[in-house]
Amino acid sequence: MTSNTPDRSRTRFPGISSRAYEHPADRSALVALRSLSGFDTVLKRLAGLFSERAIRLMFLGGSVRAGETQFRNINDMVRDSAYILDLPEVPELYVVQDPVPNAMAIGTDHPFIVLNTGLVDLLDDEELRFVVAHEVGHVLSGHAVYRTMALILTSLGARLAWLPFGNIAISAILMGLNEWQRKSELSADRAGLLAGQDVEAGKRALMKMAGGGKLTEMDAEAFREQAREYDEAGDVRDGLLKFLNLLTRSHPYAVVRFVELDHWATDGGYQRILAGDYERRDDDSGASVSDEIKNAAKAYRDSWNRSSDPFIGVVKGAAEGAVNVGEKIFSRFGRPGDDRNRDA
Repeated sequence: MTSNTPDRSRTRFPGISSRAYEHPADRSALVALRSLSGFDTVLKRLAGLFSERAIRLMFLGGSVRAGETQFRNINDMVRDSAYILDLPEVPELYVVQDPVPNAMAIGTDHPFIVLNTGLVDLLDDEELRFVVAHEVGHVLSGHAVYRTMALILTSLGARLAWLPFGNIAISAILMGLNEWQRKSELSADRAGLLAGQDVEAGKRALMKMAGGGKLTEMDAEAFREQAREYDEAGDVRDGLLKFLNLLTRSHPYAVVRFVELDHWATDGGYQRILAGDYERRDDDSGASVSDEIKNAAKAYRDSWNRSSDPFIGVVKGAAEGAVNVGEKIFSRFGRPGDDRNRDA
């Protein structure tokens, strides 16, 4: 259980729900999935197709498990993050020899974290704390469990590739899962900020993951300007190309994550949680699916309104229509007798 004390004074969030920091599009999907009776049971049975025990043994045998005598500094970061976010169980962390900077949270019953040495070597302590807390956020949100769907569907898609339209159907579902997964990364970035409580360290980490370790050759304002240029995208053709480039990506581009993190740190959401005003996990069972769908729709609209992308301007009307239809459909979901989950 979490009982350690952080290395410096940081605000702790007793009983915090992952709903407090999750991006609305991520949160609405998770609340909807959790509201489906028996869904988690079915999903975990499907997850049995992939042996979590075998994967854990692979890392236990081929990497270094952090602890009191191995990578103690990083191990303390995991414990601190779990303490601050009030995660009931401190995840194990493994460091694997791989020059590609990457990290991930794996598992269903007892998720664990894996860091590549490329990431450990790339980041300073506060930047690494942000990344470690990012992964702890994935664990608290249960992302590792739901991402199992993507693994299952990818495997299923490969088996159905010979069937007419079989792979197309699976690909369409995977595109939707990738969109959710990209939003889940924005959620985890927010968790990284909440546990590390160092906005600049989070932004530096994202810059380094984009351009490497020579931070003296990079500039935050220039990176922000780069994000603005990416958003504006020369003309409609560029906007369409951006859309196509994203379809198979599980992570947003670094400049997008940089701007989204900076926006959340300054728009009041981060400060509200620091002040102690946040959703508690004791209230998770009462979360309204329809309310979360509406929040997700609003988040998309706000994002479109902030964007200068000409392609978004062209398709905005159709997208608004799709969002409105989605709101009406999903507002019908809810637990029997829960009037909060139904339109009046």
